[in-house]
Amino acid sequence: MRATWNGQLIAESDETVVIEGNHYFPRESVVSSYLKDSDKTTTCPVKGRASYLTIEVDGMENPDSAWYYPDPGEGSPEIRDRVAFWRGVKVIG
Repeated sequence: MRATWNGQLIAESDETVVIEGNHYFPRESVVSSYLKDSDKTTTCPVKGRASYLTIEVDGMENPDSAWYYPDPGEGSPEIRDRVAFWRGVKVIG
């Protein structure tokens, strides 16, 4: 699986975990130089508290377009240390 935005490869892995239609990439497969921490968080009753990341490529930002669960709930331990994408990020296989 590959995740791209603004013409750049953001993540690539053969070992994504799919939950609710979202591919969660291993953190080490994501190009960290394109990510910036965000203050945004949300809470899921099953997965726990999500933290968000902003993608920045060639001076363009895509706010809160990636998320991860630093301490996922008991229902989704397999997504620990994995990142998922939305808001225009293309994920293709």
